[in-house]
Amino acid sequence: MADERITMAHGAGGKMSQQLMQEVILPEFANPYLNELHDGASVTMSGRVAFTTDSYVVQPLFFNGGNIGKLAVCGTVNDLSMTGAVPRYISVGMILEEGFLIEDLRKIAHTMREMADEAGIAIVTGDTKVVERGKADGIFINTAGIGDIIPGTSISPHHVTPGMKVLLSGFIGDHAATVLAGRHGLELPDTIKTDCAPLNSLTRAMLEAAPDIAVLRDPTRGGVAAVLNEIAEASHCGVLIDEDALPIREEVRGVCDILGFDPLYLANEGKCIAFVPAEEADKVLAVMRENPYGKDACLIGEVTAEAPGQVGLRTAIGGIRIVDMPLGNLVPRIC
Repeated sequence: MADERITMAHGAGGKMSQQLMQEVILPEFANPYLNELHDGASVTMSGRVAFTTDSYVVQPLFFNGGNIGKLAVCGTVNDLSMTGAVPRYISVGMILEEGFLIEDLRKIAHTMREMADEAGIAIVTGDTKVVERGKADGIFINTAGIGDIIPGTSISPHHVTPGMKVLLSGFIGDHAATVLAGRHGLELPDTIKTDCAPLNSLTRAMLEAAPDIAVLRDPTRGGVAAVLNEIAEASHCGVLIDEDALPIREEVRGVCDILGFDPLYLANEGKCIAFVPAEEADKVLAVMRENPYGKDACLIGEVTAEAPGQVGLRTAIGGIRIVDMPLGNLVPRIC
């Protein structure tokens, strides 16, 4: 394209809008559904379906291991996966700011296509708008997705009962620590990067091994603390987790110490929490550890009949402290 940056003309619906679609978007997202270039897509579904939507406004747009486009695709894939669905199709809406670098848009679109390919989904429809300089933050992305619910599954916190085990797929806080380090100019080892990943292969394997898993959740905004509190409240059960069992990298702890955060409240973009019947826990853990996105899976706690609606943390010295629901937005613009 002759122009290096987005202009208002790219959002006007004319020749430059068409050029942006033909030279930047379609080369990455092309498939038989999208290539029709209608206002919507005609797709085939069967049985029960899951539907989700989300918006992404992260800053910085690029960070170690990913960018806003990776978040957008993986976030929607994961939201569908946590309902017990096999993700099939997603839409992509982009709000671009006048002056945004087209080369950056290419990188973001390419990453989105890579993640869609890995997840086995199709980007089938979308929209692009351009707003005046200063009216956005470079780029905002909205996605929506649909998928087939896996037969025999019924994911709901109302199925959680005392005695169930709480499983976690790996280290927490990596994504938030990576974004915060980029935002505040902190240096981290290159090994610390966003955990952003599509988890549909992991959750499908878990549900095939144990269809009676009660709940799957990805601990994004609000982190592990928010998810556990939401499930404890909805199920009218208590949740007790072990501090020594929580997988947290020392580098992430260091970022938390510097900036004053608790890793339990940090966002993750490639982790899964599962509430599993006790007799199925070992089998599900084994299946999780066979998947690259669950290789560090561990048992972090259990559901109790005591203290319904509350989450407790058994500390390293043997006491128990209450883990409250986070108040407000502790870590802004993380996803």
